This record gives sequence, structure tokens and C-alpha cells, in this order.
Amino acid sequence: MSTFNQIYIHIVFSVKNREPHISKIWRDQLYKYIIAIIQKHKHKVLAIGGTDDHIHIFINYNLNQTIPSLMLEVKRDSSKWINENRFVGCGFEWQEGYGVFSCGKSQMDDVIKYIHGQEEKHLNKSSFDEYKEILVKYEIDFNEKYVK
Repeated sequence: MSTFNQIYIHIVFSVKNREPHISKIWRDQLYKYIIAIIQKHKHKVLAIGGTDDHIHIFINYNLNQTIPSLMLEVKRDSSKWINENRFVGCGFEWQEGYGVFSCGKSQMDDVIKYIHGQEEKHLNKSSFDEYKEILVKYEIDFNEKYVK
């Protein structure tokens, strides 16, 4: 028997100290770079978006790689790429950790719309407040001290 899966995950991670280092000038290039990293492992990127201080990625997850391994590679390789291209005056780093949330097929359209609407959403809300809302929505216990 073959193995089949249909697992959708929403990933969120931030620039270290939530600094606004992801410029609109090169943001699309960064997204393409991250998409290539993810697709190399046969995951399918359904949406990617964010603002100057964080990124959301929605993927159809392939069981060929653990989530921690995927995130290590995405964050390590993309920060190296940003630094090699000297997009940021100081050394660029991602914040430690990330959020990963499972989503059902029936939620796909809403999650994709949510991710594509990030810039508009953050005209009135910080990424920190948004992240806390996501944790509450998914009923995840957290200490604010470790979420910043």
C-alpha cells in the first residue's frame, strides 16, 4: 500500500527583536528564495506573505522532512542569503523559534487570504499582537515573555 497524506500547516516567524528589516524592495526575492528551499523537499507552498518584521507561510506538508529540520534550513539559508546580498546594513538574523499551526482543507481559502492581506492587516495591529491572537485562537498556552 502507498502512503498518502494531506497536511496543511501555517508557519509564522519573525526577524530577531521584530526589527523592520525586510524591505519591500527585495521582499519578493526573499519569498522566491524561501519557496525554492521549501519546494526542494517536495512541500507545496500555497501562500507566503508578511511585512517588514515577519513572514507567514502556508504549505501542503510532505512527511519526507521534519518541521524542525525544514525551519532550520529555511531560516539558516534565507538569513545567509540576505547577509550575502547585503540587503540589511547590520547582520540579519531571524528570531529564535517559530509558530506552526495545523489547518484543515476547509480553511485553505481563509488562510491564503489572511496571509496575502498581511500588509493591510498591520496598518492597525503589531505583529506581536497578531501572533498572540493566533496563539489564543489555537488555544496554545504561552508566556508573553517568550513570545516577543
